[in-house]
Amino acid sequence: MTDGPSEPDFDRHMLEALVCPVTQATLSYDPERRELVSKAAGLAFPIRAGIPIMLIDEARQLKADD
Repeated sequence: MTDGPSEPDFDRHMLEALVCPVTQATLSYDPERRELVSKAAGLAFPIRAGIPIMLIDEARQLKADD
């Protein structure tokens, strides 16, 4: 059996063009969780199949220890 295709990598050059949809602040990339993080908004936006999902409803609320 094969595991199937791996998840595509996120193009980090795209990070320069993306901003937080809530605060317009810059984002940082968390490769371990495959998320774009907005510390200003306290949100982490998922990356699925190499595509950032910049919807507030899809974002994860950051905890104090994140």
